[in-house]
Amino acid sequence: MSNILAGLFEHHSDYKKLESDLENSGIPSSDYIVYLNSEAGNDSQYLASVAVKDSSQADSARSIFMQNAVIKTYLFENMSIDQANYDTIKKYIDARNRAEIHNSPDIKIKTASDGMNSEVKF
Repeated sequence: MSNILAGLFEHHSDYKKLESDLENSGIPSSDYIVYLNSEAGNDSQYLASVAVKDSSQADSARSIFMQNAVIKTYLFENMSIDQANYDTIKKYIDARNRAEIHNSPDIKIKTASDGMNSEVKF
């Protein structure tokens, strides 16, 4: 079974260019899906999924994603392109984002001092 590399893309990114870059790299149109939000128009974010069989294909697809202003990529193992519908991919991405540990502001940790002891100092 293949894996799915999914990517969330910037508003200004052109999905037509992504599609042509994927096809020019040898990925057939049956191995990728671009999910567009038809209500938001052309300037909205979009998702894309690519079926990859091994790490070299994943690296190649990730490189194409980077050239097309990807915000974040996600690798879903043991998933076929037939299972990669929009609702499933979105559900898995939402679950991963909730589970991710986000950066917290700088926290100052006070180290222990000598504290109180039985010795009297003058």
